[in-house]
Amino acid sequence: MPSHAPELPINVDSETGVWTSDALPMLYVPRHFFVNNHMAIEEEIGAEKYAEILYKAGYKSAYYWCEKEAELHGIRGEAVFEHYMKRLSQRGWGFFITEAIDIEKGTARVRLENSAFVYQYGKVDRKVDYMFTGWFAGAMDQVAQSLGFKISTRAVQTQSAAEHGKDVGIFEVSPL
Repeated sequence: MPSHAPELPINVDSETGVWTSDALPMLYVPRHFFVNNHMAIEEEIGAEKYAEILYKAGYKSAYYWCEKEAELHGIRGEAVFEHYMKRLSQRGWGFFITEAIDIEKGTARVRLENSAFVYQYGKVDRKVDYMFTGWFAGAMDQVAQSLGFKISTRAVQTQSAAEHGKDVGIFEVSPL
């Protein structure tokens, strides 16, 4: 399997040990550690409840991330959303491909290939990538609102590569 060095900037503060990429502090943890913690919480409180919690937290985090990255890089509009998809992909969550996007209407379709969750869960015949769902609505809302559009969106996962007969995850963003 071919490989390459990370494509995102990583800086480590010599005094504190804090890692940063672009405008924000980061954590670098093994995938199995993160997903095993995810699975343990899901087992304890249920996937549906956990998905609700993650949606809210993910929405807030994506909104904040897009706001900070737009400032740092001097970008706006669709470029912010695409930058977010690129950085998510570069950080090992999977490959996020924007198949369709209309900021003014608040709609998008994102395809996910090589999901970190699917690698860990395998084919379990259910959607396991729900952690990402709030991220897309948060990113869309930040971008739309920064352009002056009075819109709020919701994202849903319509399929996962963890489902039998599916090779990719699909997420749809639409107005509330």
